[in-house]
Amino acid sequence: MASKRDYYEVLEVNKNATDEELKKAYRRLAKKYHPDANPNNKAEAEAKFKEVNEAYETLSDPQKRRMYDQFGADGPQGFGGAGGPFGNGTYTYSTGFDGFSDFGDLGDIFSTFFGGGFGGNSRTRQNGPKKGTDLRYDLEISFEESFLGTERYVTINRKETCDICHGEGTKPGTHPETCSVCHGSGQIKQVQTTILGQMQTTRTCTNCHGTGKVITNPCENCKGKGTIRKQVRLSVKIPAGVDDNQTIVLKGEGEPGQNGGSKGDLYILIHVKRHSIYSRKGNDVFCDIPITFTQATLGAELKIPMVDGTEETYKIPEATQTSTKFIIKNKGFKNLNSNSQGNFIFTVQVQVPKKLSQEQRELLTKLAKTMNEQPPVKKKGIFG
Repeated sequence: MASKRDYYEVLEVNKNATDEELKKAYRRLAKKYHPDANPNNKAEAEAKFKEVNEAYETLSDPQKRRMYDQFGADGPQGFGGAGGPFGNGTYTYSTGFDGFSDFGDLGDIFSTFFGGGFGGNSRTRQNGPKKGTDLRYDLEISFEESFLGTERYVTINRKETCDICHGEGTKPGTHPETCSVCHGSGQIKQVQTTILGQMQTTRTCTNCHGTGKVITNPCENCKGKGTIRKQVRLSVKIPAGVDDNQTIVLKGEGEPGQNGGSKGDLYILIHVKRHSIYSRKGNDVFCDIPITFTQATLGAELKIPMVDGTEETYKIPEATQTSTKFIIKNKGFKNLNSNSQGNFIFTVQVQVPKKLSQEQRELLTKLAKTMNEQPPVKKKGIFG
């Protein structure tokens, strides 16, 4: 399967392009490649038009653009697998994309550009394929799960295509009828005479609500909507190294499209629980390790607990001071975009015993007599 062209290349902009620059590029290319503007080469123009539309659909949405910049066009999508039940997530709707709806006056620009001479252009936009709504699910995982990766099940409520009418909204054996008011155009044109001459206005047909079709025998299962709401259980693979507030995209797991449009996507927003021992910065893991003052003084071999449940032996030198940091290389989080791995960094904290036996007290007293207990005074100035 051929890889997709770079979306920035498709829109002929650089990777630092602003939202306004993206919109201007889209408008220019959409006019250039619109099939109605290329009557002698509609097939190729339509393919390029779809490519431009797909590129803008991704780059104009901040969340999708971040995902694209991080993972590319295919990214961490379509993960599957098994896992334990999980019901603490919350899911909300996000705005879906439906052709030109995001561009405000773009429809007017097309109308002006084509001058109405191509006919049916407004109807094509009104009744053309529309991608389904994207959905979002917030999933909380543990620190260990983000380190090791995991597989989970999520349950969402979403619209599904009615399996009785297959999305048409009509009873079996019947089909939607062409609207008798707008004759299938989805719009009603009115001509008014003014002092400036005749002026034509267009409004959405109220009989068919712009669809151009009327359902006279609605499906009893979906009540004519073509979709029904169902609870769906999906498996999600969480890759090792995923960080808090990163997103996993399940392509085609959103709501169904309209008029043959593709299904929306499901965005899994990851929330990583705070850990009582470990913390994360970038791909490095940090933790504090308590040691005794005798270990700090004489040096010692420490057993350092790793995030994955294993232990690493690390020898600290004698005369180790409290708050000294030590690094165990390549024992941190995996990098999602490469084979590299962060480090495990631990800080030793010297613990002073709160209670001593009589024997321990006598031994420390003898030790203190052999040592200069007064810390050396640094004579450098405060800027030294």
